[in-house]
Amino acid sequence: MRRSGFRRTCTAVMASALALTGVAACGLDNEDAAGGKTRITVNCMPPKSAKIDRRSFEDDIKAFEKTHPDIDVVGHDAFPCQDPKTFDAKLAGGQMEDVFYTYFTDAGHVVDINQAADITSYVKDMNGYNDIHQSLRDVYTVDGKVYGVPRTNYSMGLLYNRKLFRLAGLDPDKPPATWEEVRAAAKKIADLGEGRVGYADYSAQNQGGWHFTAEMYSQGGDIVSTDGKKAKVDSPEGKAVLQNLKDMRWSDNSMGSKQLLILNDVQQMMGSGKLGMYLAAPDNVPILVKEKGGSYEDLALAPMPGGKGTLIGGDGYMFSKKASPQQIEAGLKWLEFQTNAPGTGLNNWQRASEVKAPVGLPEPRLWTGATDAKDQALKKRYANVPVGNYQAFLDGSRQLTAKLEPPKAQQIYSVLDGAVSSVLTRKDADIDRLLADAQSKIDGILARG
Repeated sequence: MRRSGFRRTCTAVMASALALTGVAACGLDNEDAAGGKTRITVNCMPPKSAKIDRRSFEDDIKAFEKTHPDIDVVGHDAFPCQDPKTFDAKLAGGQMEDVFYTYFTDAGHVVDINQAADITSYVKDMNGYNDIHQSLRDVYTVDGKVYGVPRTNYSMGLLYNRKLFRLAGLDPDKPPATWEEVRAAAKKIADLGEGRVGYADYSAQNQGGWHFTAEMYSQGGDIVSTDGKKAKVDSPEGKAVLQNLKDMRWSDNSMGSKQLLILNDVQQMMGSGKLGMYLAAPDNVPILVKEKGGSYEDLALAPMPGGKGTLIGGDGYMFSKKASPQQIEAGLKWLEFQTNAPGTGLNNWQRASEVKAPVGLPEPRLWTGATDAKDQALKKRYANVPVGNYQAFLDGSRQLTAKLEPPKAQQIYSVLDGAVSSVLTRKDADIDRLLADAQSKIDGILARG
């Protein structure tokens, strides 16, 4: 599951991410453009409705083609970058772009169905590739072969409203560090009345299962066993997650009466100033400000409560099985410019600041070494958000165990949605039975391979 949308200068909702369902595709007479150029199709171009982001992407194509006159980049746009309803169909039908967007959790699947090009022999010549964190490169490495390039990564935290904290007598500079403290703070905020909600959580469209996973990780639990063959949700940690939600919903009345919420619902609540806390990644912040009425001054981010773990994820690009060697080489040069170099493309912090896109949000670092140092220096120079509001997140997240989403994530999240929605909509929900049922269903999903 992705957090939300266009990364960095691109700030539409992505929990998660932008993919495109543009019509034309790779392999359909698209290798050679007029004049002997190598033509590549690339998805995840911002839609026309995102005017600033669209213009930036188009400017990047022009700048890239000026320095690479032998390459013709054709962007395909839509929203989101990857629609789960059409992703597999496009892959199976050979309609995927030459360079196409994927979540981290897609990599193994795309390779398994033989729809990704092996770029091992090409990526060694890509500037900056070896500076990407090894753990992120490993996501796109299967059986020792490289099939993709990471674009961005994220980790979850506790997003909260500093203004409501002050109104409730809470210290906004000391956010909750445990789930017990979250519960206590949520009740104080809800007790302010006037429709205020202390804590909100997703419970529909697989998003409830996604957050259940994040909450499990925060308490040291796991969704599946290390070998990926058995579920581990029917556990003390799983029971603690559901019991805490049930207690806040029914005993404390701190989660409001409206449930079966999804990302947009919760963002609307936070942007309107009626919500105290919810789990999110840093890129929710600009969405709340630009689209939902929030302010950078009121919003802050803390590490995941519980102190044991945090869910991480991210995205990147893979290459169509039909892409020619020339297209792979051209695609890697495009990614080198657009996603993998400080100061250009999505990492052009000066441009981002000039168009009033947020600079200085606490996103996890993609690179190491000199590349990271250059990127951090540019971010600091052009920062235009109150970076102090995120210091707790930066400091605390380093102490947490980072865990990727489980295998078969979307199928598992669908099962867990039922458990989360039950405790939030039924006062008499039987937690033990819900977890046993979820355990059995997930075991079945994993057994099918």
